[in-house]
Amino acid sequence: MFTTLVASLLLGVTAPKVPANPKPEDAKAFVAQVNTDLKKLWTRSSTAEWIKSTYITDDTERNAASANEDVMEYLTAAIKESLKLKDVKVDADTGRALYLLKVSQALPAPGDAAKRSKLAELAAKLEGMYGKGKWCGKNDVPGKDEKEDKKHCRDLQQLSDVLTKGGKYEDQLEAWEGWHTISVDMKPLYEQLVELSNEGAKEIGYGNLSELWRAGYDMSPADFEKETDRLWTQVKPLYDDLHCYVRKQLSKKYGADKVSPTGPLPAHLLGNMWAQEWSNVYPLVEPFKGQPSLDVEAGLKKQKYDEKKLVKLGEAFFTSLGLDPLPATFWERSQFKKPQDRDVVCHASAWDVTFDNDLRIKMCIKIDEENFTTVHHELGHDYYFMNYYKLPVLFQAGANDGFHEAIGDAITRSITPGYLKNLGLIKEVPKDDKGLINVQMKEALDSIAFLPFGRMIDQWRWDVLSGKVKPADYNAHWWALRKKYQGIVPPGPRPANAFDPGAKYHIPANVPYMRYFLARILQYQFHRALCQAAGQKGPLHSCSIYGNKDAGAKLKAMLSMGASKPWADALEAITGQRQMDATAIIDYFAPLQAWLKKQNEGQTCGW
Repeated sequence: MFTTLVASLLLGVTAPKVPANPKPEDAKAFVAQVNTDLKKLWTRSSTAEWIKSTYITDDTERNAASANEDVMEYLTAAIKESLKLKDVKVDADTGRALYLLKVSQALPAPGDAAKRSKLAELAAKLEGMYGKGKWCGKNDVPGKDEKEDKKHCRDLQQLSDVLTKGGKYEDQLEAWEGWHTISVDMKPLYEQLVELSNEGAKEIGYGNLSELWRAGYDMSPADFEKETDRLWTQVKPLYDDLHCYVRKQLSKKYGADKVSPTGPLPAHLLGNMWAQEWSNVYPLVEPFKGQPSLDVEAGLKKQKYDEKKLVKLGEAFFTSLGLDPLPATFWERSQFKKPQDRDVVCHASAWDVTFDNDLRIKMCIKIDEENFTTVHHELGHDYYFMNYYKLPVLFQAGANDGFHEAIGDAITRSITPGYLKNLGLIKEVPKDDKGLINVQMKEALDSIAFLPFGRMIDQWRWDVLSGKVKPADYNAHWWALRKKYQGIVPPGPRPANAFDPGAKYHIPANVPYMRYFLARILQYQFHRALCQAAGQKGPLHSCSIYGNKDAGAKLKAMLSMGASKPWADALEAITGQRQMDATAIIDYFAPLQAWLKKQNEGQTCGW
């Protein structure tokens, strides 16, 4: 016990002090020490988070909270010290590092030790509540006691399976409502998290946590919000066309009394717990029946893919571009399957636990098309880690957080029917316009359907964190934004105690979400640029960069920059452009949008 205590004390790290009247060399030395300290602290925290996520217990939650508290304490002190350097003329790298330090905390802690400890405890508790979430139904069977009823509890995967299958309206409603009960008890904890994190943000010079989050994009918070609106405006017409067509098909299936032909869509009927991606309703909305099968899941199962083989397939795409294979430790340390003996966070994620090429993914892989795509997405993160891990730790990040999410998704744009046929996962490549429209519909149900959801999540948090929305209105505002952006509504009145935002992982886990919206924009912009580098001719949707080393070299050049330069520099390195641009999406889906407009003639679109 004494040895453990001594070791714990030795791991304590104190932020360096900035001397009075600092000079440029003082700033440089400060940054160097912070990089050394943060690598040590972030490795401890990341290790504790990995253990907590793959083995959820009260002890692992407490351990992770303790490690995160140390990081919070250090960053709060280091950021406050760094403010003393604001008038010092520094070189570009030092200036970049100081900027990234200031915006590095998604959850800034107050300087007060008790409040900092409480914030770390709340963060760990909220994510643990999500990971352990189950719905046990109603004990309404005569003669069955509560203990017996708990044998029938269902977790997120099991409840999501009900929505995926798209069976009876009532079964989908029960599964949707069941999952949304798991977040009710999160609300008072989340209110405290908002209060304490806002206090922490104010102590480092921001009005609130919302302002800090929006400041991390090499522009002012106000300008960044305008930028997201500009990008959404570019793609909204395509989403509106898709929404109108899907609504017509859902109304046919379930009846106009359950799905209004002119109103918003009920949230539980789109094959996904959050109605964020709609690919599971593809069989219902398939434009042309009888075309060559696009059932990748059937191909995977026919070839007897298991979890590891599926990940190997994702790795093979990256190595075909000239990138290195994943390290041996990746295969030894990753979680590919859901363990049967303990609770884990199944939400897919990618890690470099030690910030030193200790690459891993954490998934509960199912052999289906969604997981096939998710594997490529997560490996995109790992290949980013692999290419920048030798940089100072403050530069070990995406050029902006949207870049990190976009890499793997840009690769999935090259998973064309031709590529799938070469793998033997589908039998035929669609050869006419009907086949093309089917392919694009399937992709749009994932990529385009997601865009408004990606845009609204952080709008909700910006409004909550800024104080614009009070706790009593958390749930109402959530649904107001979902209706405004997505044209989605809950399937019925929500209980007074509902906290539906908490039923989405990124809210209790405090993961900023704007990265996912930006990634859906950037992936097509990256794809267009990589196709140009590969010398691809013809429509953008037909391009696959698989096996092209020229495209791989361009990708690698951008990945290796990490966050060492402003994101516009990194964007220019891969695309030649300095502004994020959604026109590549419109180019890519031009055939589908023209077809949707014809199908929607005579319909009252919008909601």
